[in-house]
Amino acid sequence: MKVCLVGAAGGIGRPLALLLKMNPEIDELALYDVPGARFPIPGCVADLSHINTPAKVKGYEGFDQIAECLTGADMIIVTAGIAQKPGMTRDDLFSVNARIMRDLAYKFAKYAPKALVCIMSNPETALVPITCDVFKQVGVFDKRKVMGLMSLDVTRARTFYAEASGQDVEKVDVPVIGGHGGCAILPVFSHATPYVKLDDDTIAKLDDHVQNAVTEVVDALAGAGSATLSMAYAANRFTQILIGALKGRPAKASAYIEEPYQDVKYFAHYCDFGPEGVSKIHELSLSPFEQSRLPDTLDKLRNDIARGLEFMRRPSQIVLTE
Repeated sequence: MKVCLVGAAGGIGRPLALLLKMNPEIDELALYDVPGARFPIPGCVADLSHINTPAKVKGYEGFDQIAECLTGADMIIVTAGIAQKPGMTRDDLFSVNARIMRDLAYKFAKYAPKALVCIMSNPETALVPITCDVFKQVGVFDKRKVMGLMSLDVTRARTFYAEASGQDVEKVDVPVIGGHGGCAILPVFSHATPYVKLDDDTIAKLDDHVQNAVTEVVDALAGAGSATLSMAYAANRFTQILIGALKGRPAKASAYIEEPYQDVKYFAHYCDFGPEGVSKIHELSLSPFEQSRLPDTLDKLRNDIARGLEFMRRPSQIVLTE
């Protein structure tokens, strides 16, 4: 089992690399980032290689090494890109990360067209459509295999629901649909398990807490960063689920994929996974509160998806795959 972590030297990538190194089912962990990162990839590899777990760690820097990094990959996890900084607008963030994601996607399509591609870079709801569009241009798109992670939103929903309902936090599950980021996040507490009926006011507060949890972390860090540790944990959990699916074990999770919901082409569904990726979509009935939230979720997704696809339609974005 070869897993590639793209953006491995970043704030999420480094703790995620540690968690992946601890997974006994990973045989090879390939770490990739750009040259000149604050924590150079060779140093990350040297550090991790001292840990007595089976996964062999290899490092790669720059596009001249990315072919070797990606070749033979079963799974690619993408944390690459910049985080939103003080004074930076969402337009600024998108313009930088869209170019990064587009360029990487061409490499994924060329060197690892059959790998599962798991995107956690932001804005995820726009970057997944960009990646899918690149794969379509190259002629290797398989909608079962390209997805955006919802695992941080799921982790938060589980934690907050368990606290409110008095459940064991390690035994609860809460599907999250829609997409990652703000009002796109729609926790489906009506399908939480074990189910405990909570009053409408509590549900509304839980929903708001999940949507705005990142602000809580950013404020607490006082400008020093964002949610890197919980994101790494959540991404590792999702990776464990997908590895199990690749090995034929039953697996369920929420993921943002190209699978329509009403008039929206990309949507986070609660899915079954198998050896080829997404194998089944679960259509969840929604409570009246969840239905009332849906219009805002769909509006945000329409805008983000359109932004990603419009970016790919600019003449300057049609580039060679070499």
